[in-house]
Amino acid sequence: MSRTSEEEFIIGRDSRILITGATGFIGSRLAARLLERGFRNLRCLGRPSGKMGQLEALCQKYGDRAQVEFFRGNLLSREDCAAATRDAEVIFHLAAGTGDKSFPGAFMNSVVTTRNLIEASHTHGCLRRFVSTSSFTVYTNNGAPRKKTLDESAPVEQHPEKRCDAYSFAKIRQDELVTEYGRRLGIPYVIVRPGYVYGPGKRAITGRVGVDTFGIFLHLGGSNTIPFTHVDNCAEAVALAGLTRGVDREVFNVVDDDLPSSREFLRKYKRQVRNFKSVYIPHALSFALCCLWEKYSEWSEGQLPPAFNRADWYVSWKKTRYTNEKIKRLLGWKPVIATGDGLQQYFEACRESFQHA
Repeated sequence: MSRTSEEEFIIGRDSRILITGATGFIGSRLAARLLERGFRNLRCLGRPSGKMGQLEALCQKYGDRAQVEFFRGNLLSREDCAAATRDAEVIFHLAAGTGDKSFPGAFMNSVVTTRNLIEASHTHGCLRRFVSTSSFTVYTNNGAPRKKTLDESAPVEQHPEKRCDAYSFAKIRQDELVTEYGRRLGIPYVIVRPGYVYGPGKRAITGRVGVDTFGIFLHLGGSNTIPFTHVDNCAEAVALAGLTRGVDREVFNVVDDDLPSSREFLRKYKRQVRNFKSVYIPHALSFALCCLWEKYSEWSEGQLPPAFNRADWYVSWKKTRYTNEKIKRLLGWKPVIATGDGLQQYFEACRESFQHA
């Protein structure tokens, strides 16, 4: 646990807490972190089709010591939002349209749902903190010096529609919405932007390392540092962002210590999970290929979507350093799982997953 003491929390142990996306990768870990800290009144919102197994196991573990309410609902429904936010003093908003490939779908399931949730919570008049979970994908490195350290002051992409990435587009618009409601209605919010969240339960290799779109794995990251954060470390950061006094309207990036390079990660993955053929593409060549792809897409009037483009290259493959200084300083956060141990957990889980596939 971090150094944050009970006196620094904005709510008591019996205050109602709402977690959206509670059945998701981070949401279930967040519920566990809150219960471990002694917060006893959780309302966990999941989609009607969501699996509640992990949350039910948590409820059995804590028994009579906690009240965990399972709420199945749809954030596109204003009625469900009104019911879910009733009496909630802190809202951890983790639900997002991560599977939506279309821009309208991602906008609806990230931005419209966030609007419904904020407006519903505002009508109850008891909200102490709204924590919106964003992403590193909102940043742009275009124009930044090579190997610049990316922190919370880094510029956000001004033209997200050019990236051909519905998720980052929706997250940028979600951040704008939360900031606007904070300014206009006085909503007390905090925005948390994790790097790439990994851990047992997630098997895919992040695109910051490379892609296998063309039938062979193209290693594009090279010596780049990968902004990993273990799911338990991320959950701890989100918890502190919702509980700690004096941080309203702040933005926090979440990355772990001792981050590996793309090359180091890929070498360990091949050795401990499964070996496969990969081809390294130097940075200058990958940038040139993205330029050509983007220009051909423009020339063909979109017949070939600009899936590889310069804006995305700056975010994913430009050499960049990362820092967690602000979240350590203001929230007292520190990783609960060291990077070496976290990667070992991840590799073991991936290996078992492939063995039973």
